[in-house]
Amino acid sequence: MRVLVLRPEPATARTARKLVALGHETALLPLSKPEHDIDAVKAALAERHSAIAITSAEVARLFGTIGEDLDRHLLTTIFSVGQASAQAAQEAGFRTVLTPGGDGKDLADMIVTHCRDFGMPAEPILYLAGIPRARSFETRLTEAGIPFRTIEAYHMVPIIPRRTATEAALLRPVPDAVLFYSRESARAFFELPPLAEIPERFLSTLMLCMSANVAKAVPQRFAALTVVASSPNEDSLLDLL
Repeated sequence: MRVLVLRPEPATARTARKLVALGHETALLPLSKPEHDIDAVKAALAERHSAIAITSAEVARLFGTIGEDLDRHLLTTIFSVGQASAQAAQEAGFRTVLTPGGDGKDLADMIVTHCRDFGMPAEPILYLAGIPRARSFETRLTEAGIPFRTIEAYHMVPIIPRRTATEAALLRPVPDAVLFYSRESARAFFELPPLAEIPERFLSTLMLCMSANVAKAVPQRFAALTVVASSPNEDSLLDLL
């Protein structure tokens, strides 16, 4: 199959390697890029906190840019949303990384259970977040009365690809499947000129979504070929191919 990957670098290259190993052809068209706020993260780490929560591998990769300032925090418990984030946090040197392997709400539920079993933390949990993001994680912790402090560690900035690059990825030939990892990338994809001008060309393309929330950004005319992964992780998404 010819599979279109919309993820930002370096994630798009890693996904492409997985697809090639599975025997697929890839087309790459990143529609966003991260801008890290290292100073905000360093300042947040310098304040007292009981643990660190991350809901994106992007934050975990950011740890690698902090340098020696990170060393004294490596014994701090990390609550991580999924396996990719957990692995990146472990590679950054954190000793204790706990993950439910699901989405933000699953992570919040795990933290609630942890606090019930071991007691409410004396200091807030430091939540290193991105923009944009879903609010389910923060909402659940607030409902449970668990103290936390949100720091916006990075911002995903839209990329408007050149028309020649867009047409090469989308029309030469039309992909058999598109991978949607976020609601924002799905929205951006359907705003691209080929989708706006000749949408009927894509009525046989599989729209593969990481979660039901992501699938909400797929227009109704493509609903028949929209499929949601059984779990919100890349392995489950690729299993749909």
